[in-house]
Amino acid sequence: MRVQVDKERCVGAGMCALTAPSVFTQDDDGFSEVLPGREDGGGDPLVREAVRACPVRAVTAENC
Repeated sequence: MRVQVDKERCVGAGMCALTAPSVFTQDDDGFSEVLPGREDGGGDPLVREAVRACPVRAVTAENC
């Protein structure tokens, strides 16, 4: 799986970081980002829920 946050689309709602905190965080400006080393989703079953929770669809998870 490859997890990404589209920085151009992100509005900083933080739903991904609240849903799957082992994979996502928010930067100093409040925008979401994938934690270093967690680009593969880290096996967290909540990644797909974090994708669904994003109000602007900035978070994606693709099977590789």
